[in-house]
Amino acid sequence: MKVAVLGAGNGGQALAGYLAMKGYDVALFNRSYRRIAPIIATRKIRLEGEIVGTYRVSFATTNVEEAIRDRKVIMVVVPAFAHKDVARKIAPFLEDGQIVILNPGRTGGAIEVLNVFKTMGIKKDVIVAETQTFVFASRMSNPGVVRIFRIKNAVPVSALPAKRNEELREVLSDLMPEFEIAPNVIYTSFNNIGAVFHPAVLLLNAARIESTAGKFEFYLEGITPSVARVLEKVDSERCEVMSIFGVEPLTALEWLNYAYDVVGDNLYEAIHSNSGYQGIYAPPSIVNRYILEDIPMSLVPISSFGKEFGVGTPTIDAIIHVAGVMLGKDFWKTGRTIETLGLKGMSVEEILKIVEEGM
Repeated sequence: MKVAVLGAGNGGQALAGYLAMKGYDVALFNRSYRRIAPIIATRKIRLEGEIVGTYRVSFATTNVEEAIRDRKVIMVVVPAFAHKDVARKIAPFLEDGQIVILNPGRTGGAIEVLNVFKTMGIKKDVIVAETQTFVFASRMSNPGVVRIFRIKNAVPVSALPAKRNEELREVLSDLMPEFEIAPNVIYTSFNNIGAVFHPAVLLLNAARIESTAGKFEFYLEGITPSVARVLEKVDSERCEVMSIFGVEPLTALEWLNYAYDVVGDNLYEAIHSNSGYQGIYAPPSIVNRYILEDIPMSLVPISSFGKEFGVGTPTIDAIIHVAGVMLGKDFWKTGRTIETLGLKGMSVEEILKIVEEGM
């Protein structure tokens, strides 16, 4: 099977190296040349951490048409705010039978990408899918060198519409056995654990990040008992919004056990029992994807769906507001909402029909 990985950051390089290790024909794409130049020259990615070795991709390129040509699976590994741009770039070159997977979709990613294809008049028979989170906890130390701190036990994934999930299962069973087929993209979009674990932790550690350039362990030092209580409230509001659709939410505590086999009486205990978080340092700046991605592409859409169907999200709304003040941005205007996803005015039943049967 031929696979394209779009995005050569922490996750993209890790995934490309991992699939190359497993013997797949992997093409790696990145928009900018600087980050990918060493891999273009050597075709090699060195993995450290849970997997140690140097593995060869088929080629690396800054030409997206070349990257996805004749590739059965297209793994999109970019921040969610870039999903729309990537969709526009790949749309003219898509081929029948290809599968586009957002790693992860955050909240509403697959819907947003299919809307782009629809607006551009793309008629190719492609499957668009999204994962609930990224399969690795990973960090790049240099271009072509990436450390995988932990491989998650399992990652939910679903096609949009869900009626194509069996086709997705057939392709992914060997390619990524860590991926488990979820009921639909409501499950993957609203079980968005990044929305819980990223923005609030970064904001509540903003002074420390700015004074130390992130020289502390983000999860293990940045999440104290009081910070964890804020995360629990964000998680509770997220689960309430998800319950609108009659889908049983996976709490953050349950997810830690599902993904990492860790337990605890509360979120603080479970997080601090997770060896996979050891050695993961905070971002060097608050101008980071934990805000720029997880606020507009995770918390804003969760809040927007809550407002549409009468579920309050006061803690989530406060985090969105404070992040906007700190960065001087209006995330309510730039984020995904029920309006921008084309679902405004629809009933729960109508949205579920789209999710199950198609747009």
